[in-house]
Amino acid sequence: MNFGICNLSVIAVRKLPEHGSEMVTQLLFGESFDIIETENSWVFINTHYENYKGWIHQLQFLPLDGFEFNEFKGKPMVLTPNSSSSLTEVTSKKYVHLLLGCTLPLPNGDKFTIESVDYIFNGEYFTPSGKKTDILKFAACYQNAPYLWGGRTQFGIDCSGFTQMAYKLAGIFLPRDASQQSEIGETLSFISESEPGDLVFFDNETGNITHVGIIYDHQHIIHASGCVRIDMIDHNGIYNKDLGKYTHQLRLIKKVVA
Repeated sequence: MNFGICNLSVIAVRKLPEHGSEMVTQLLFGESFDIIETENSWVFINTHYENYKGWIHQLQFLPLDGFEFNEFKGKPMVLTPNSSSSLTEVTSKKYVHLLLGCTLPLPNGDKFTIESVDYIFNGEYFTPSGKKTDILKFAACYQNAPYLWGGRTQFGIDCSGFTQMAYKLAGIFLPRDASQQSEIGETLSFISESEPGDLVFFDNETGNITHVGIIYDHQHIIHASGCVRIDMIDHNGIYNKDLGKYTHQLRLIKKVVA
């Protein structure tokens, strides 16, 4: 099995091996993956963090051999807290701007190496706490981020990417898609039983889970719809005051324990 790691700020993972294909998710700096197959200039991968498959371009990652991958995998991970953090490749002097949610080997001071490439880290970092109480703090960092199908950053994010990243920054794992996220955790009967940070799921007319958000309090939800925003919620679903109507039909409330 061959391995790779994202060595750019963010790259698109696509449904098909072509630039015009649908973006199904994104990789951020430091996220690694298995290389399953190659086709022309494209590589079919399976991500390590959420076990998600798709195609990336061969010029947008750094290959890892088995030894290097095992060395990298065993190192503590940290996440950059804001978009002002950056890396400098020592030899080439190239800059890599790090986005919220990137991962990297815990620097020895401000330096680390991936596959013989030396980096100098500039900025601040933190180790995820694993505490549910941190979820809303990180969710707020994405407020007003525009909706982007497949996105996972402050510059564009979808509903399940938003919930996944807020949880990831808090040190709690969530799968990538809303339907996958709805399968974990404890089901609650009423919103009044929920706590800030719990997940809420919504379905369409055929009963399929199509949307997810995070309980802000017993009357509000923070979610990605047009942009990351706070809306009212009750037993019927999400009420958008700007539109003057319900926009999403409530299906499930889930408590995910760290």
